Amino acid sequence: MRFLRSVRRTLARVKSVAPDSTQLICDDLEEAIDKHAQRTAILFEGRAVTYAQLDAMANRFAHWATGRGIKKGDTVALFMPNRIEYIAVWYGLSKVGVATALVNNQLQGPSLVHCLTISGAAHLIVDTDTLPAFEAVRGEIPRSMTEWILGGSAAGVMPAVRSDRDLDRLLKGVSSLRPTGSTARYGITAKDTALYIYTSGTTGLPKAARIAHTRAQLYMRSFSASTEAKPSDRIYCPLPLYHSTGGLCAVGAALLSGATLVLKRRFSAGQFWTDIAQQQCTMFVYIGELCRYLVNQPERPEERTPLKLAFGNGLRGEVWSRMNERFRIGRIMEFYGATEGNAGVFNFDGKVGAVGRVPRYLRNNFMVRLIQVDPDTGEAQRDGRGLCIECKPGEVGEFVGKIGSDARTSYTGYVDKAASEKKVLTDVFERGDRWFLTGDLMKTDADGYFYFVDRVGDTFRWKGENVSTGEVQVVLESAPGVEEANVYGVEIPGADGRAGMAMLAVGAGFDMAALQARADADLPPYARPVFLRIGDHVEATGTFKHKKADLVAAGFDPGKSDDPLYVREPGGDFIRLDGSAYARLMAGEARL
Repeated sequence: MRFLRSVRRTLARVKSVAPDSTQLICDDLEEAIDKHAQRTAILFEGRAVTYAQLDAMANRFAHWATGRGIKKGDTVALFMPNRIEYIAVWYGLSKVGVATALVNNQLQGPSLVHCLTISGAAHLIVDTDTLPAFEAVRGEIPRSMTEWILGGSAAGVMPAVRSDRDLDRLLKGVSSLRPTGSTARYGITAKDTALYIYTSGTTGLPKAARIAHTRAQLYMRSFSASTEAKPSDRIYCPLPLYHSTGGLCAVGAALLSGATLVLKRRFSAGQFWTDIAQQQCTMFVYIGELCRYLVNQPERPEERTPLKLAFGNGLRGEVWSRMNERFRIGRIMEFYGATEGNAGVFNFDGKVGAVGRVPRYLRNNFMVRLIQVDPDTGEAQRDGRGLCIECKPGEVGEFVGKIGSDARTSYTGYVDKAASEKKVLTDVFERGDRWFLTGDLMKTDADGYFYFVDRVGDTFRWKGENVSTGEVQVVLESAPGVEEANVYGVEIPGADGRAGMAMLAVGAGFDMAALQARADADLPPYARPVFLRIGDHVEATGTFKHKKADLVAAGFDPGKSDDPLYVREPGGDFIRLDGSAYARLMAGEARL
C-alpha cells in the first residue's frame, strides 16, 4: 500500500510537466516562495535565509545578467563549492532564460579546461576558493571568459579582487524585484535548457548533460512528493550541488515543500551526526559510499537522533542492513536515475538492496526494461529477428528506458551530439523504436524489484566466467584493515579475458593473509583478485565514484605505479610483483 500510495502521489505531482509548457523550474520555485516567504529556506554555516530573501538574491543575479548583456539562450558557468548563493545563481539566471553550467568545484588543470570549454559560456562565476584554479588555466581556454567573483569583498580574504569583477559589490546596486516573466522569458518553454550537469568522468573526461526545465522539474517535483517533506522538516545535504542528487533531488525535496535545506560545504563522516543533532534534521540525502563511511565510524550518542527518512542512490544491501540495525532512521528510500537520460525507478517500500520497483501491472506506466548484453563487448544481444532479448527475473542485463515525446520519456542527452547518439539503441523490441542505454547492469526478481549489479564494462570475463567488480569490492572491504577497494579487470597477453585487480586503501590491522583467506572463503576461484595494488587512498570523484581509467591503463606494470604491486601465484599466495615477474607475464612465460 505504501508503494501504491507513493507511486500515485509522485505521478500526480509530475503529471503537468510538459515540454511545450511555459511553466519553468523558476516558476515552480516562485510558487513555493510565495507560499512560504517568511520560513527559513536554507541554513549554511550559521547563516539563514528565508524563502523571500532567497528569491530577492536570485532576482539580483537575474538583473545583473541582463545588465551585462547576457541574454536568453546564453550559458553562464558556475564554479563554486556549496554555499547559499549557489542555488540563487542558477535559479536567478533561469528567470531570464539563461542556462547555468554546474562545474565540479574540485576540478583543476585539463579537466577544468575541458568542462569550461564545452560549456560554451563566455561568463564564469567563481568564489575566492575556486578563483586560483581558474586563473591557473585561463590561458588554456580557447575562448575568452570573463570571471565574476563572489566573496571578494570579505575583509582580509582577497584584497586584490578588481572592483569591476567583485560580484558582491556589483549586486548591491541591482534590483531585488522579480523580472517580469512575460518579457524576460518570452519564447522560452520547458523543453529549453535550464542547466548543464556534468558526468563524473570516471572513465574519461566529463560530459555535459543538458538538463531541460522539464528534467529539473521532474527531479525536484518527484522528490518533493516522494519524500513527503513538510514545512516542518529539515533536510541535511552534505552532497555537492553540482550533482543532481544534491543539487536537484535534495533541493527540490526541501524548497518545493516549504522545508529547510541544511546545507553543508562538504561531507564529513566525523561531523555528520553532530550536525544532524544540532540542526534538528529530520531527513538526509545520501550517495551510497557516504553511508558506508558512516557505518564504519565509531559509535557516538548523536547517531541515535531519530530521523524520518534517508533518501538517495547507490546504497549497497549489506550497508543498508547495517544502517537499519544501528541508526534510528524511520525509512530508507533508494532510487535510481540517470542524470542525462530518461530511465528512473524508486524503491518506495524499503526493500533492502533494491534500487526500485516496477511490478508487472505497471510496466506500461514505467517504460524501463532489462536487455541481454554480451559480457565481453557490452553490446546488446539480438534474436533471429534482429530485436533485443528482454531479461527474465534473475538474469543480468542492461537497464534501458524507452524514448518518447513527453516529459518523462524524452531524452536530451549531452552537449556532444555524437556522445548523445552513442547512448541510443534502436530496433529494441520493435522496428524503429529508440531506447536510452544507461550503461548499468541490473537484475529483477519476481516482484519487479530492480537490483544494481555493475556498470557495463566493469563486469568482465575471466576464465569463461563473468566477474562483477561490485561483488568483489564488497568482499574485499570486509577484510580487516581494508578501508576501500576499487576493483577492475586488466588484460594479460595470451590469457582468456581480463584478470581481476584491486586497488586497496589500507590502514591499521591490514593483513595480506587475512585478505587472501576472506577472498578464498567468500568468492569463487574465478572472481578472486589476481593482482593487488596497495596504497593509502583510492581516487574518487566528488560524488564518491571510483576512478578506474588511469588504474586500468597502468595495469600491473610496476613501472607505472608508485604503490607496491602483488600477484597471486596459482594455488598459492600473493607475492611482490617486480620488473622481472612483470616481464615474464608479458612474455607469456608465467601461468595465472
